[in-house]
This record gives sequence, C-alpha cells and structure tokens, in this order.
Amino acid sequence: AKMAAAASELVTGWCLFGLALLAILIFCWVYVRKYQSRRESEVISTITAIFALAVALISSALLPVDIFLVSYMKNQNGTFKDWADANVSRQIEDTVLYGYYTLYSIILFCVFLWIPFVYFYYEEKEEDDDNTCSQVKTALKYTLGFITICAVLLLIGAFVPLDIPNKKNSTEWEKVKLLFEEFGSSHGLTALSFSISSLTVIGMLAAITYTAYGMSALPLNLIKGTTSAAYERLENTEDIEEVEQHLLRIKSKCRDGRPLSSRDRRTVRQLEERLRILRRRERHLESIEKSWWMKFCEAIRPLKIVWGVFFIIVALLFTVSLFLSNLDKALHSAGFDSGFIILGTNLTNPLNMLLPVLQTVFPLDYILITTIVMYFIFTSMAGIRNMGIWFFWIRLYKIRRGKTRPQALLFLCMILLLIVLHTSYMIYSLAPQYVMYGSQKYLVQVRCNTYFKILPPSLSNIYLLFAFLADQCIVTRTYLFLHKFWFFSAAYYFGNWAFIAVFLIGLIISCCKGKKSVIEGEVDEDDSDMSDDELSVYYH
Repeated sequence: AKMAAAASELVTGWCLFGLALLAILIFCWVYVRKYQSRRESEVISTITAIFALAVALISSALLPVDIFLVSYMKNQNGTFKDWADANVSRQIEDTVLYGYYTLYSIILFCVFLWIPFVYFYYEEKEEDDDNTCSQVKTALKYTLGFITICAVLLLIGAFVPLDIPNKKNSTEWEKVKLLFEEFGSSHGLTALSFSISSLTVIGMLAAITYTAYGMSALPLNLIKGTTSAAYERLENTEDIEEVEQHLLRIKSKCRDGRPLSSRDRRTVRQLEERLRILRRRERHLESIEKSWWMKFCEAIRPLKIVWGVFFIIVALLFTVSLFLSNLDKALHSAGFDSGFIILGTNLTNPLNMLLPVLQTVFPLDYILITTIVMYFIFTSMAGIRNMGIWFFWIRLYKIRRGKTRPQALLFLCMILLLIVLHTSYMIYSLAPQYVMYGSQKYLVQVRCNTYFKILPPSLSNIYLLFAFLADQCIVTRTYLFLHKFWFFSAAYYFGNWAFIAVFLIGLIISCCKGKKSVIEGEVDEDDSDMSDDELSVYYH
C-alpha cells in the first residue's frame, strides 16, 4: 500500500511537471511573438528564441525541485520514509544530477553553438541574401570561436586538479595519471562545473546590469502607471501645430524669390524631421487609444498597483537579506582564499528566518523559493526590456513590442540563460542551509541511548559531522555545482555587493522619474514609417 501511494504521488508529480512544461512553452511562444518584428521574423530564429527561453525557465525550476526531493525523502522526526532506502535515495539523487547534466549541457550547447550560429547566419543574411551556402560557411566560421572557448573551459575544468598532491617524489606520469583518475571519478562533474561557473560569472555581470535595475524599475512602473493616451495626444497635437507654424515662418522668407540661408535650410530639415516623428506619434497614440488592450489595462489598474507593492516588498526582502548575508561573510568568513565560505550563520537575515517558519506548513517554503526565483527571472526580462542590449557604452539593440529584430531576441535569450545560472548562487547566498538540506531533520543519539534529539542540519552544528557519517542528511545536487572552485565563490561575493549598489541606484532613479509615456520606446528617430503597420497589427 505504501509503495502504491508512493507510485501514485510519483505519477501525480510527473503530471504536474508536464502541465508546468506546457505552460512554460505557451508563455515563451506568447512572449517571443509579442516582441518580435513582424517584418523581420524568421522561423529558425523564432524557434531558437522560444527554445532558449524555455530552457532558461525550466533551469530556474531545478533549484526548488532539488530542494523538495531531498526534503521529501525524510519525515519530520528525522527518519527516512519507508520507501526511501539507500538505493531509492541514490536513484533520486542520480536522476536530479542527470537532470542538471542535461539542462546545463543544453545551456552550453545554446550559448556556444546554436545561438551564435543562428545570430551570425542572420547577420550575414542581411548583407548577402542570395547565397545561402556562403551564409552558413561564414556563420560556422564565427561560431567555431565560441566552440573553441567552450572546449578550453571543459579541458581546464576536467584536468586541473583541485587538490595538488604533496608528494615530492611523484613523477610526471603519476601526475598525469592522477588527472585522468580525478576526471574519471567525478564523471565529468568538475569539467561541467567549471564551464558552468565561468558562464555564471558572466551571468553575474548581466544580473548586476539588468536584474538589479529591473527589480527597482518594474515595481515602481506598475505603481506609477503610464500617462493618459488622450492627454499625450492633446500635447502632441499642440506640438505639431507649433512646429508647422515655425516652418511657415521660415519658408515665408523665400516668397519673394530669395533663397534661404544655410542656417534656415538646416533648421527646416530639423523641423521637418521632428514633424515626421510627431505625426508618427499621433498615429501610434490614436491606435493605442482605440485599442482593446489599453481599455483592459485601465480596467486592471488597481491590480497592477497591488502587484507593484508586492514586488517592491519582495525586492526589499531580497536586498536586505543579501546585504546581511554578505555582511556576515565579511565579518565571519574564512577569507578570500576560501571564497568567503562561512561556517554557520552569525547574522540572520529575514529570508533565513522566514523559511524555517514556512517549513512547518507544506508547501509554503517551496512557494516562497519558487516565487523568488521566478521574480528574479521576470525582473531580468523587465530590465533588459527597459534598458535594451548594450556592449559597454554602445547600444546594440532595443527590445520593443512588435518591432524587435531576430538578433535582439537571440541576445535576450542568451542573457537570460546566463542570468538563470547565477540565480542558484544568489539564492544560496541568502539561505545556504536551506539550499543545501531543505527541510530535513536528523536524529542524534544523546547520553548513551537514553533518548534521541531531532535537529535541523546546520553548518555550525557540531553534530553535523556525525550526520554525514551516518548518511542521515542528503545534500542537494545544486550545492555540488556551486562550490567546486573557491575563486568563483570570491567573485560572486564581490558581485553581490555590486548588485546591491546598482539596485539602490536604480531605486533612486526610478523614484525620481515621472510616469512613463504610454508609447515609451515605440517611436524613435531611426524607425521607418513602415513600422507603424507592425504596431497596428499588434494592437488590433
């Protein structure tokens, strides 16, 4: 009966997983179709963007699933469940580990092969639209550089030992043999971990740039809302009349046959360009004012305010917890050479206090950790959408509804893939004990069989060593990928401080800025008049 109940729960779990996967694919399709350009959309780039975005969202769900599985195998009294014997536990651990292998390998494939190839293919297609074979060859040539970087990272991770042997008499052959033995014993885990950690550092930079700003901009934009389309249209009409009158005054100078001065001709060109943009704004505002989408957004305005308040509370909870966690590391960690690893929690943070309380009511703790992870992803999307895609001080692409180029969507998905990799470490920084052990408890024998004590795993707990020896606690597979190399942990530590600083700066800027225009970013000087047709298709 117990085995049947466990099988029933397993089937239910797989059904829920299938429904979640279907929901993710539908969301990715709607999101990509919402932002991609109607004139420049391509089948391959659309499929690539949807697949990469789906992989990013599925990968972000790994951490809550991993924590849930290690916690689900134990009872509240610290004993293992009847079905969770050593073999079953090992099978579950291996299944989760293979899940990480699969998704992280897919991420490497997307970042170093698929996305670069599709990107360079369409870059060449714009220059040479006739010769497909030449486009493929050129794209493969540029993609080869990314493949080389991936191979180098895998080789470094596979063959650079973490523990250098102290034997002075060991020969070169013995050292080489040791490298291959370590690679074989880890089953490639170290190689994959090094490659993923290298990408995670890039993801950390992307999170500092986009996610930190998105965490402040998204909630405040929801609270403040946008200006009225009717009011903006009235102001725009007044600007059009003013520019037209200015043009008439300048052109009236040449009614008697005299040519305009070079200064007046330059002014006329500038005014005509401004008039073209204002008329395009007029068409956009008129289209939005009549659209059903605008009326729907006005109807749910109170709900947006509620969501904005909720998001800002989550953002402040996240930032305060991250600050206290980093401050604890700065004061009590083993230092830079250890990657600022800390044994125990000396300064508790709100998230660390909240999770143990929520563990008593299933599944509130998993809902909270999933909410934080998904909030991290959606604020990253908001940050990229508001800022666009930059390379240092050069703006490469803009993310706009119905007018985003295929290359920009590919960049967006690659950035999200990298940010997702950094998410796990961010959550670990906030609640290391919970990320490692979930809600597990274990039994400790006290006073020679007199009674047993039920304790939660803790890095500062002196009984933890015995729990490991007795195989009473199961570490999440996430932790295996996080702390293979100390220098990456040190980089993440300093990155957390930068993240907090950028969030505070973004919060101040977002508070000082007024309401966004209802057509924010929709009308730019470099847009063609043909793009108005795309907006009409999007809203109608």
